[in-house]
Amino acid sequence: MPALFLGLALAAHAGPIPRNSPALQSYLRKTFARNDHGFRNRYVARVWLTVMSARLKPFVSNPARRMHLLVAIHEAAQQAHVSPELVLAIINVESRFHRFAVSRVGAQGLMQIMPFWLREIGRPHDNLFNIHTNLRIGCSILHYYLQKARGDYALALERYNGRTDSIWYASQVLERLSSRWYWH
Repeated sequence: MPALFLGLALAAHAGPIPRNSPALQSYLRKTFARNDHGFRNRYVARVWLTVMSARLKPFVSNPARRMHLLVAIHEAAQQAHVSPELVLAIINVESRFHRFAVSRVGAQGLMQIMPFWLREIGRPHDNLFNIHTNLRIGCSILHYYLQKARGDYALALERYNGRTDSIWYASQVLERLSSRWYWH
C-alpha cells in the first residue's frame, strides 16, 4: 500500500500557494453553513472507533479525550467529504495531536491552520485551538485542495502545506496514512 500512495504524481510548481484565494474563501464560508453529521452506522462506528483508538493511544493517553477527538475528527471529515484517516495522518504530521501546537510560522492547533483564515472566512473571533473549529476549517481546506488537484493526494497535500515545490510533506503524510491510519 505505501508504494501506491507514495507513487502518486505531483505537478511541478514552484513556491508558496497564494494565501488570498477568493474561491477558497468562498468555499470555506459555505462549509460553515452546512450541518452534516458523522457516523451513519453504529456497528461501523464502534469498530472504527475501537481500531483508531488503539492507534491513537500513543499520542493521547486519556481514553475519554481520545474518543472525543476521534468522534470530532470523523464528523469534521464526513462534513467536508474527506477521509478521516487522511485527516488523522495530517494531524499526526502537523501537530502530533497537540491541540495547542503553534508552528514557527504561526499555524495553530491540530491541523495547523494559519490565523488569517479566520478573517478571510468572516469568523475573526473563532479560536483555532478549539478542536471543532480547527478540524472544520482544516478539513474544508483539504477538501478544496483535493478538488483542485482532481483527487491527487500528493498535490493536494502540498497545497494544504502551502507549497508545491517539493514532495516532502506529502510523502510524510502518505507514509503515516499507509503505516498507521489506513483503514480496511
